[in-house]
Amino acid sequence: MENKEVKKLTRSMSDKKIAGVCGGLAKYLNIDPTVVRIIALTALICGSIGFWVYLIIWICAPEGE
Repeated sequence: MENKEVKKLTRSMSDKKIAGVCGGLAKYLNIDPTVVRIIALTALICGSIGFWVYLIIWICAPEGE
């Protein structure tokens, strides 16, 4: 039987600029936080959905490490 680690989305306290949402999402997806920040900024500029997604994750995701 293999022991698999369960991934959990949390806000990053070590790699944060505002609330740690992009840092936590990058850690969850195992990609560079800068890429997530660029995508989030682009979504925010192109329409209001980026703001709402960021806000929902900020409220729902617990603080991580």
